[in-house]
Amino acid sequence: MSFFKKFFQKKKLDVKFKKAGEGHRLNEERPSPSRQNVASNHGNQGASGASHQENPRPCSTASSRISSADYERSLSEEKRLAAEAALARSQAQNKKVPDSTMAAKARMRRELELEKKKLAEAQALAQRYSEPTEVVKDSAPMVTVLFTCPDIDAAVLPKDEMERHIEEFLLMQLAEEPEMASALMIATLNKDKEKVKVCVETLCKYLDNIISNPGEEKFRKIRMSNKAFVERIAPLRGTEEFLQAAGFQITSLPFEDRNEDFYEMDSEKASDQERLENLKSILVASEPIKPQLDRAMKVFTPSARATNFNIPDEFYAVSKEEMKKEQQRKQEAVEQLGMLRTKAMREREERKELLKYRYALIRVRFPDGVLLQGTFKASEKLSAVNEFIRQHLVNDWMPFTFCTQVGLKLDDENKTLAECGLTPAAVVNFQWDKTVMNEVTAQQGSSKSTSALKADILAKIQDM
Repeated sequence: MSFFKKFFQKKKLDVKFKKAGEGHRLNEERPSPSRQNVASNHGNQGASGASHQENPRPCSTASSRISSADYERSLSEEKRLAAEAALARSQAQNKKVPDSTMAAKARMRRELELEKKKLAEAQALAQRYSEPTEVVKDSAPMVTVLFTCPDIDAAVLPKDEMERHIEEFLLMQLAEEPEMASALMIATLNKDKEKVKVCVETLCKYLDNIISNPGEEKFRKIRMSNKAFVERIAPLRGTEEFLQAAGFQITSLPFEDRNEDFYEMDSEKASDQERLENLKSILVASEPIKPQLDRAMKVFTPSARATNFNIPDEFYAVSKEEMKKEQQRKQEAVEQLGMLRTKAMREREERKELLKYRYALIRVRFPDGVLLQGTFKASEKLSAVNEFIRQHLVNDWMPFTFCTQVGLKLDDENKTLAECGLTPAAVVNFQWDKTVMNEVTAQQGSSKSTSALKADILAKIQDM
């Protein structure tokens, strides 16, 4: 996300400098507006110019400082005009009331310090916007939740992009297999399962009426303004494509005292009962194409930063602000009850805890310190982690166990990761079964220790 941040910062900066006017180089010499104003005042004052010639240096020096390119760059037009007005007032006071030598030196010293400060700020501002921003790496690698859909292809994408990818795939299939593609669109592109169920039942009813009464014209027409059609069919995606694939065409027909739009099927297509039966079967049997969570497998060298996690917001089922509020409410409730909670209250709180997270990032530390990382759903069972580990082992037949950082053995494979307290992220320690490992060692002898992971997996190892 850092490059987005840089992009918007640069855009904001461009707008700021455009408002400030035409740009100039820092080392470019150009006439100072304040100096021109002072010179104009000299010409207009005539005989009084002698008083300016008696002490010309302070005026010239102050004007030169104020017209510094860096100083003008850091000031808005309003501030520059205000500075010139202040200088003019100072000059007028100099003419009316001559200061003592000590007072003049003190005033000039204050002005010099102020101008130095402004100049330093201007230089810092110019340097800040002219040099590229340094990219500071996070203390841990950022985790990205990725999805795949093996039924379509091998693409691995974030969830939103994968859903668009699936939709594009279905649209491309309409030309070759319109019945199958449109039925899958209804099942896949609509998230409300209950509405999909009602829609499918209504479409099947339309088809059943035609199958049972192929010669009756009224069953081959669907009025598009009909309440059932408007509420159950029209709002769902894919229904228009399905009706067209079934053989319906939109036509305007007289209804009562006006013309209305209808979906109408001709008698020839309506008489093909086998085709309509197959179409209904496809519609009923269609299952949504769902993206699958990609494990995003990574292998890291041994690191003291193994327990440092950079978890994105999408890991959380609720926002961090909501979690903080919930924690505060819980704490207040505990204080009010004097730490006395019933079993039902404890179970209710435990259920809430289980629903806080969507995903879990698991790092498996092997005896040699190498870390195997994978992403899981919080609702997945511990057996999924077991399977993930086993498919990357050289000796995938050997039994093993894994436990938490504090030594708690994780052996109940029917528990979810949330129930095991492994959400949103955790490190678990891998251990071979000691009995089997001793037998293998006795048979093979004391050979040099090798990694438990396959060679092709180790080839992807990286620093954390």
